[in-house]
Amino acid sequence: MNFYDFQVVFQEVPGEISLCFYICGCSIKCEGCHSPFLWKEENGEPLTYKKFKLLLEKYEDLATCVLFMGGEWHEETLIKMLQTAKVMGYKTCLYTGLDTVSKSILKELDWIKTGKWNSKLGGLSSEITNQKFIEIKSNTLKNNLFIKN
Repeated sequence: MNFYDFQVVFQEVPGEISLCFYICGCSIKCEGCHSPFLWKEENGEPLTYKKFKLLLEKYEDLATCVLFMGGEWHEETLIKMLQTAKVMGYKTCLYTGLDTVSKSILKELDWIKTGKWNSKLGGLSSEITNQKFIEIKSNTLKNNLFIKN
C-alpha cells in the first residue's frame, strides 16, 4: 500500500487532531477530484507497518485520530493499521468515495465519510451534498458538524 503524503489535519474529523494518510490507487476518479495524483497506485512510497507505527508513536501526545484518505482497496493492510492505531489509543476514520465498505473495515472505525465527490453538490460543508460523515458506534449522520451557521 503506497501513500502519497502524510499530514496532521484539524478539520476532517471534527473535534480531533488527525494523522492523515493519503493512500494511492483510487479507482473512482471523481470528476473535479482535488487529488488526482492518488489515482495511480504506484505513486508515493510504501506505507510500511514500521513507518506507520513510528509516526503514530511520534505524534501520540499530540494527535487523537488516524485518518485514511482511501485505502479500502487494500483491506487486510488497512484493517491491520486501523487495529494498531486503536491499540495505541487513537480513534479511527476513513474517507472513501464509495457508498459503503466491508463490515470488517467498519468494525475498526469510529467514523467514515462516504460518497463520491460531486462538484454540483459540494463536500461535507454543503447542505445538499451526497457525501455522508457517519459516526459508526451510533450509526448517526454527523454532516451538521461541517456546516457553518
